[in-house]
Amino acid sequence: MDKIYNYPIVSRYVRQSLCLLLLGLFLSPVLIADTPQLSLPKYRLQPDELAVIVNDEDPLSVQIGHYYLQARGLPAGNLLHVSFEPKKATIQVAEFTRLRKSLLKATPAHIQAYAITWSTPYRVGCMSITSAITFGLERGWCSQQQCDTTRHSPYYNYSGADPYLDLALRPTISIAANNFAAAKRLIDRGLAADNTLPQGTAYLVSTSDSARNVRAYDYPRINTLMQSWIETQIIHDDTLRDRDDVLFYFTGKSKVDALDSLTFLPGAVADHLTSAGGQLNGGKQMSALRWLEAGASGSYGTVVEPCNHPGKFPNPAVLMEHYSSGSTLIEAYWKSVQQPGEGLFIGEPLAAPFDHVTIEQTDQQTRLITRNIKPGVYQLTHAISPIGPFRKLTNVRVKYHQKKLKLPKMKDGFYQLKKVEVKYYPEDKQLSVDLAM
Repeated sequence: MDKIYNYPIVSRYVRQSLCLLLLGLFLSPVLIADTPQLSLPKYRLQPDELAVIVNDEDPLSVQIGHYYLQARGLPAGNLLHVSFEPKKATIQVAEFTRLRKSLLKATPAHIQAYAITWSTPYRVGCMSITSAITFGLERGWCSQQQCDTTRHSPYYNYSGADPYLDLALRPTISIAANNFAAAKRLIDRGLAADNTLPQGTAYLVSTSDSARNVRAYDYPRINTLMQSWIETQIIHDDTLRDRDDVLFYFTGKSKVDALDSLTFLPGAVADHLTSAGGQLNGGKQMSALRWLEAGASGSYGTVVEPCNHPGKFPNPAVLMEHYSSGSTLIEAYWKSVQQPGEGLFIGEPLAAPFDHVTIEQTDQQTRLITRNIKPGVYQLTHAISPIGPFRKLTNVRVKYHQKKLKLPKMKDGFYQLKKVEVKYYPEDKQLSVDLAM
């Protein structure tokens, strides 16, 4: 029987840092690895690419920000400061404009996303504060008249992991909580979720609320897409009760009952399509904060009347696809909303339960086990030094939802998998269409 060995994965950033170190020390590029190391294409936001923003006039915001930096091991330079009155639901446009201008000036160039650490204010004019920080204040992100659609986000179903480099925007999420204990539980759940490959269930709940149940028409297609990938159940009821494996929960109600009867797995996401879920404190409908308090790690809600346009709310298929393929929570949630100007994103930004890679080495071959490589054609290359030169070994075809790849037997040295730009295979093109629907 073949012996199985586990070898390390080297991220693009670790490899680049090592290369710079070698060059900086004027070392010869003939350093040889004792065991094979594999670099994959970037598929998620890296922790040090997230900046955490605290409001210096809000002691809870500052406490949450410092704890998050410590818990995630982020550099001190990733902590950014703003200052404004913290207790109001809405921040004035002029004050926000000043705040965002100073924020952009203070942001290090490598930062790709933001996390704010307050629950109020959650609105700027007609926009949520997370969208206003991301895009800036523009009327096109809001309905021009009641029940209008709004501008579409270039980040919707985006396949990359560098939104600022590629799209000149930094998605923003709120680590929202009404007290430090709740914030700590949220952050600790995100940490506990990482790399766990949770065996939970996605519950797609179809309710009797016809106005808010508009996402349910797509549930059968989502169930088909997720076969052998994420356990998915369609529930025809107003309430989900007594489940201990909740990984995703999507519904349409102004108030969701029986949350205390559910157990959310670390990293779980949940939201309810309704008009005012993003009004975190004092609204007449259920606040999205209730999901986090019940044990979810991320949620979403709108801060002004959106009407029931599905494009203004998370697309479950897109969210599930990106999240279950190794993306962080902030990436998956943002990529799932086509028209996010009026919507507020809350949760633990770096939770990544499906970011997991294993290499099994046998006498005959190398097996790469991961969910983190998108469909397409990749080139496997090898070098004896981390800075090359790299020599092509073979092309590798990755199918939709393929979890295991057979590679040639890897020996000592450094290996890279790089995406090859080719025309879509028919099933890949259809997949892109399916997910965007």
